[in-house]
Amino acid sequence: MTAQAARPAPGAGLRAWLASPQGHYILDWEHAHFDLAVADIFGYIAVQIGFPGFDFLRANRIPFRFRADVSGAVDVRLELGQLPFASAAVDLVVLPHALEFAEDPHQILREVERVLIPEGRVVVSGFNPFSLWGLYRSCRRAPPEFPWNGHYLSVRRLSDWLSLLGFEVEAGQFGCYAAPVRSEIALRRNRLLEKSGQRWWPFAGAAYVLQAVKRVRGLRLIHPGRRDRLVRATRLAPAVERRDDQPEPVIRRHRARHDEENAI
Repeated sequence: MTAQAARPAPGAGLRAWLASPQGHYILDWEHAHFDLAVADIFGYIAVQIGFPGFDFLRANRIPFRFRADVSGAVDVRLELGQLPFASAAVDLVVLPHALEFAEDPHQILREVERVLIPEGRVVVSGFNPFSLWGLYRSCRRAPPEFPWNGHYLSVRRLSDWLSLLGFEVEAGQFGCYAAPVRSEIALRRNRLLEKSGQRWWPFAGAAYVLQAVKRVRGLRLIHPGRRDRLVRATRLAPAVERRDDQPEPVIRRHRARHDEENAI
């Protein structure tokens, strides 16, 4: 049995930060990029794990969408290390900051890989340790509360974990280059850093959104038309011709190949 991957309680500054200018700054950017990531993903079941007070699936058109977490106003209450979904049953999973505040983020990804169908998608957001926000977190002055009490995962490390589990990273985006100042006025004054960061150091954004697809080796989708042609081709009987200069029968497949090409 795996240990429960617990996250800091919401009382550890989470609610206050979400209502602060910093929280709005990060969540507004992430909402916009989650919308772009999930808009064209189709299927039957989509699950959001984390931040149940915000709808990160609002731009998706999958009919059955659920919000899940360990507490709060959710559709499904769960343990992050043991997702209550059948294997290969979910088409899309979104993880807004569900990994860096968990005791065992790799176990969460293993569970996500289990419940996703082949070619299913996962979209992850996180805080970038190689940013001004990551630098502030490493300082002793950073308060021991959300979002500074998490274990930030770099995009490279997260990509390696996903690759080991059979995922292929499809797309990613960094954003939020302003310094981690507290007031809204100070954040607006950092707009110059926003424009400069997008151009000169795009990898140093405070947040990122990463999208990956679950690949299954050996899985091959055959178009029905091609399959029917292959079935018809296997039903063609080879002709046998006896040559005078060769005692053994020679199988002629020219007629079969000709008929197969005509059928195609």
